[in-house]
Amino acid sequence: MLHAAAWTDVDGAEADPQGAAAANVGGTANAAALGAPLVYFSSDYVFDGGKGEPYVESDPPRPLSAYGRTKFYGEGAAGPKAWIVRTSWLFGATGHNFVRTMLRLGRERDEVAIVDDQRGSPTYVGHLADGVRDVVTLPFGLRHVAAAGDCSWAEFAEAIFEDAGIACRVRRISTGELGRPAPRPAYSVLRSEHADTPRLPHWREGLRACLERLGASA
Repeated sequence: MLHAAAWTDVDGAEADPQGAAAANVGGTANAAALGAPLVYFSSDYVFDGGKGEPYVESDPPRPLSAYGRTKFYGEGAAGPKAWIVRTSWLFGATGHNFVRTMLRLGRERDEVAIVDDQRGSPTYVGHLADGVRDVVTLPFGLRHVAAAGDCSWAEFAEAIFEDAGIACRVRRISTGELGRPAPRPAYSVLRSEHADTPRLPHWREGLRACLERLGASA
């Protein structure tokens, strides 16, 4: 069973940690109680970003935010018959995500201000789905499954505009300037220490695949 339902509003979780926990921990426990093998999707936000190099499965989680804590506790709630898939910075052709937001803003504005001091691996959901198909052939346990390569949010935005042929400038700002309620890890690149974990394509390949799906490539 793929358990993809979750509270994903990182800043909203700071205002309502109990609501986030009810969804991400309680909801996961309810799914696990059904007794079927479970895929639980977790997050790079279970780490504090202080390592400064890619996080692997054996690194101890230290979440900074209410959201990160609920995702980490949700891993435990998934139980022993579960594949825990930690991934990062998800984007795709549907739903609310960074790529779709940048495409909209880039067509409306001449310049956008984007954070440049958070670094991670943007992961295309189509590539993640392919990876999960392989994960479920492996023993239960924790796997880091994220795109190859890494970038800042500002670099990601610049790549989106470049590949989509949108003439919008990116003004690089700090996390402090953005002033969001929830703290974010400054560095949350995920890599797997297990040789059998599926390796995903580079995030630029995922971006191009997403833009083609959206009909927004240059």
